[in-house]
Amino acid sequence: MAGSTHSVTNQPEPLVGYDVFSADRALVAAVERHTAPDLLDEVRDELTALGRTSGSAQVQEWGALANGNPPRLRTHDRYGHRVDEVDFDPAWHRLLGKGVSAGLTSAWSRPAGHVRRAAGFLVWTQVDAGNCCPLSMTHAAVPALRAEPALATEWEPRLASTVYDRGLRPAGQKAGALFGMAMTEKQGGSDVRANTTAARPLAEDGTYELTGHKWFCSAPMSDGFLVLAQAPEGLTCFLVPRLLADGTRNVFMIQRLKDKLGNRSNASAEVEFDGTWARRVGEEGRGVPTIIEMVAATRLDCVLGSAGLMRQAVAQAVHHCTYREAFGGRLVDKPLMRNVLADLALESEAATTLAMRLAAAYDDGGEEERALLRIAVPAAKYWVTKRCAPLAVEAAECLGGNGYVEESQMPRLVRESPLNSIWEGAGNVQALDVLRALQREPQALNAYLLEVGRTRGADHRLDAAVKDLLTELGDLEGVEGRARRLAERLALVLQGSLLVRYAPPEVADAFCGARLGGDGGAAFGTLPGTLDLASVVERARPVA
Repeated sequence: MAGSTHSVTNQPEPLVGYDVFSADRALVAAVERHTAPDLLDEVRDELTALGRTSGSAQVQEWGALANGNPPRLRTHDRYGHRVDEVDFDPAWHRLLGKGVSAGLTSAWSRPAGHVRRAAGFLVWTQVDAGNCCPLSMTHAAVPALRAEPALATEWEPRLASTVYDRGLRPAGQKAGALFGMAMTEKQGGSDVRANTTAARPLAEDGTYELTGHKWFCSAPMSDGFLVLAQAPEGLTCFLVPRLLADGTRNVFMIQRLKDKLGNRSNASAEVEFDGTWARRVGEEGRGVPTIIEMVAATRLDCVLGSAGLMRQAVAQAVHHCTYREAFGGRLVDKPLMRNVLADLALESEAATTLAMRLAAAYDDGGEEERALLRIAVPAAKYWVTKRCAPLAVEAAECLGGNGYVEESQMPRLVRESPLNSIWEGAGNVQALDVLRALQREPQALNAYLLEVGRTRGADHRLDAAVKDLLTELGDLEGVEGRARRLAERLALVLQGSLLVRYAPPEVADAFCGARLGGDGGAAFGTLPGTLDLASVVERARPVA
């Protein structure tokens, strides 16, 4: 008979068996706001089904298994033949199959395609961020491929397929295909114009032979890759298939897998090209303009991914504090803990609201919306992804020692939290991209000011923040050294404007006071006590 000390009390049940989508009030509101009424029931049903799948105990366990059993590289078979294969835990394939079948690679040709896909991506990230990498690359490859209409006609239906076909066969024989990307090299990093991978034209028009080394190749088991290399006329974009049309392996030598801080379920590799067959995408010498639309789409996915990680961290923290008792009452009812949770919830809702607004701009596709994206995507990518890591750490602390234990899922969220700030151009790259948009594309700033101007007069702190921002934009002396500050202010003002328009008054009031009005500290949990923090926390609570 077990002793009395073995009785487990005051330990919250795991947050499983719930609808991840429907429990996220901010996300549900964004989907309803940005979806046409005649599509809303269809989109809501689709996301609710994915939300229930994401919150199920089985699928959450798949996420843990995929991360606990990272991919392994096999360069050769038992006979010494080069195979360059990466073996994944079965849970990885189950997750990737679910993500593909949920339409997370299919946005560009569906009604409300970007909004429904963005919401699904945000939900699915909360299961496992690693498998979202190939989903993101596959989705984002479409606009780059459209620079070469024949390639787009051939590949786009495969990338938009809802069938996960993992077999190693020529892409033309598969029911669906996935894409990866290999841009950076060890000597250049984000400075892709320093790339040395060489592309030699072959006899067949548009085909080349590549020779070089790529420092980071995302999703190396994909069916095709977008690659940058130096052609005779300069840096050019290429499509590299893993298998050739006749079934033979292309020269795609995986030298090693990166041993990463987080994102453990996903493989990132160094690859070698040595006479590798490739097809040109776009014009020679136009590699960066060709691939930039893919980069912009993956940067928005970084914002969505960080918003998803934030939401899961906040959901775990609020859930734990709702059912954990200390010092004579529930943690969630303690004024100081309530302040921390409310502050975390504000950050999460602001990230979700901004990310979904940008996804809606993709669906709109108008000139003004495209101009807004040009400045808002790098600003959002800069700021939202940077807020993810401190939020994840603070949320883990809400669980105390329990949050430092792997079974809680919080350490995985903490390890994952810096990734989106680093990938697809780190902070300085994003801040400088904001400057380029301001200096070269005046229509981008006009679109931004029109967007934030919709709430003029609704909140005095927001009005003051817009005025201060305009003053800063008017002083371009030494602006490069202030680029981070400028990107931060652009993102915060846009978040404040969106929350004033769309969020409950208590959320908008707290955000504008703490983030724009200077009535908050540097750490989470320093909101003024005069705010309705209980309502903010309750809005963030996941209802199982």
